Amino acid sequence: MKKISLIIVSFVVITSCSRKTIPPANTHVVTPPSHSDTTANVPPAVNKDSLTAAPANSNAAVLVVSDANGKIIVSEGGLPPDAGVTFDYLQLSKGFTPQQKINLNTRYKMIPPRVLYVSKAYQLSSLRGVYYIYKKKFWYWKKKDGLFYLDEKYYL
Repeated sequence: MKKISLIIVSFVVITSCSRKTIPPANTHVVTPPSHSDTTANVPPAVNKDSLTAAPANSNAAVLVVSDANGKIIVSEGGLPPDAGVTFDYLQLSKGFTPQQKINLNTRYKMIPPRVLYVSKAYQLSSLRGVYYIYKKKFWYWKKKDGLFYLDEKYYL
């Protein structure tokens, strides 16, 4: 009985390992038709001197104001003039504690910024208040100063 089961198991292993995993060479590949007018899709030339940080404009969707370490990335003058934001540098310069950073990195595989500026076109509202969802993962809530702060449930 043992010999028969051993023969069956070895037969199954041999037949399963001998199968080819590479597709046959005669597969038909469909290529999309090429357009004769390729000049319309050519991107404009980029000047390397213009690759420095550009000042924020009113079309900016989301700007990081303060990162996870409490470093202020965008100053009050860097925001659009119609932003209506008041800066409290003491509140903005607070960063995450080392334990909070470890917790965020372990849970979400990244450390999000603490404070964002979000233009009105991208703000969402609910019964709790005005919010923004950053990278489809983190919820930011608007406070009285006009900036969006990371929800405390992520780091407490």
